[in-house]
Amino acid sequence: MAINTLRKDSASSDSRELQFQAVRSARAFEEIANQIRAELAEGRLKVGSRLPAERTLAVQFGVSRNTLREALRSLEHAGLVRLQKGATGGAFISEGSGDVIAKGLLDLHHVGSITPEQLTEARIWMESVIVREACRRATADDLELLAQNVEETVRATEEGDFPRRAEANFEFHRILARMTNNPIMVIMMDGLMGVLARYVNSIGEYENSFVLPSRKRFLKHMREGDGDAAAAEMEASLKRLQKSYLSHANEDAQTNTKRRSGSRNES
Repeated sequence: MAINTLRKDSASSDSRELQFQAVRSARAFEEIANQIRAELAEGRLKVGSRLPAERTLAVQFGVSRNTLREALRSLEHAGLVRLQKGATGGAFISEGSGDVIAKGLLDLHHVGSITPEQLTEARIWMESVIVREACRRATADDLELLAQNVEETVRATEEGDFPRRAEANFEFHRILARMTNNPIMVIMMDGLMGVLARYVNSIGEYENSFVLPSRKRFLKHMREGDGDAAAAEMEASLKRLQKSYLSHANEDAQTNTKRRSGSRNES
C-alpha cells in the first residue's frame, strides 16, 4: 500500500513528518479518522495542531474532498477536531470537552439504557470523591469563586429566575470538579451536568429551598478544610435532590402512560 508523506504547516506545534496511507474501504471516512487518531496517540499531533488543507489531505488519503469532510466532521463530533471557517480557518486538534460524554449519556437516557435513578446515583458517588479532593486542594481563590457562585444563586432565587438559578447550581459543581485539578473529573462532571441540565429543564421549577442553607454549611466546612463534613453535607443535599427528581420522573411516566392508554382507547 502506498504511503503518502506530508509536513504540517507553520501553525503546527510539531514539525515532524506525518505519514498517512491511502484508503480503499467502503467506509473510508472511518479509516481516515482512525489514522488521525493514531497520529494523536503517537504524539505527532497535539492540541492546537492544524491539519493540512483539505485538498492536500484528500490527495494523501486518495479520497474525494466530500469523504474527507465526512471524516473531519466525525472527529469534530467526537470532540477531537475543531473546524474553523475563514482565511485563517482549517481543521485544528481540539483540547476536548465533556460534550461528547454528555451526548452519549443523553442518548442512553433517551433510549432507556440509563434511568434517572442511575444517573443521580452515579452523581452522588462521584461528587463524594470530588468534594474531598477539592477540599484538600482548595485555594483562597477557589473558595472565593464558590462563595460568589452561592451569592449568584441567592440573587437568581430572590428574582425568581429559574434558568439562571439552575445554571448557577450546575456551575457550582463544575467549579468543584475543576478544583480537583484532574481533567478526567472535569470532563465527567461536565458530561453529567449536561444530561442533568436537560433533565432539570424538562422538569421545570421544583422545590429546593433546602439547597441554599446546605450550600452555606458546605462552604463553611470547605473553608475549615473539613473534607469529610463537606462531603457528608453534599451527599445529604444530593440525596434530597435525587428524591425530588425521581418524584417528578415517576409523575411524568404515569402521565405518559395515561396518554398512551387514552390514545389507544380513542382509536
